[in-house]
Amino acid sequence: MNSNPINLPAVQSILDEHRATIDATMAMAPDILRFSEMVADCLRAGGTIFLCGNGGSAADAQHIAGEFVSRFLLERQALPAIALHTNTTVMTAIGNDYSFDVVYSRQIEAHGRPGDLLIAISTSGGSPNILKACEAAKERGMTVVGWTGSRVSPLPAMCDLCLAVPSTHTPRIQEMHILIGHIMCELVEKALAQ
Repeated sequence: MNSNPINLPAVQSILDEHRATIDATMAMAPDILRFSEMVADCLRAGGTIFLCGNGGSAADAQHIAGEFVSRFLLERQALPAIALHTNTTVMTAIGNDYSFDVVYSRQIEAHGRPGDLLIAISTSGGSPNILKACEAAKERGMTVVGWTGSRVSPLPAMCDLCLAVPSTHTPRIQEMHILIGHIMCELVEKALAQ
């Protein structure tokens, strides 16, 4: 007999955990507002939003970049946003010639400018390539916003603002990250349309 059956109580348990994480994330509303204002200010000033992450966090980075360059809910001009993992030639060249730890920081060195903003996504808060990207961004006068979970990690100290989802469970953290991203996209799009 299967000790972990796929059944309705299992589904409900996961949904309950998701709901509890959303409830706990409500306390982050002021920081999500601040984050949205930082992104809007960057874009108003002619800056670029850079995003980076690994695995599912890379998918989130690419998702949010797509919302800016295409559109979220409103018809508007394209907004400059780049998910740093999407150029496979650059990624593999840097990984091969240097190391995977610098695949993002090297690109920040090439493209980052004062006033730009980096969204650094790491559910653990300890990914070496994300931390090095933060260092490179700070050296260039960029604003750094981290997305992570509640584990103790070096990421928050490297950020101007760190959105730490109150969970240590990676799926729930990632679900909140994309919710935070969608909230920010909606607020920024409306703000820039005014």
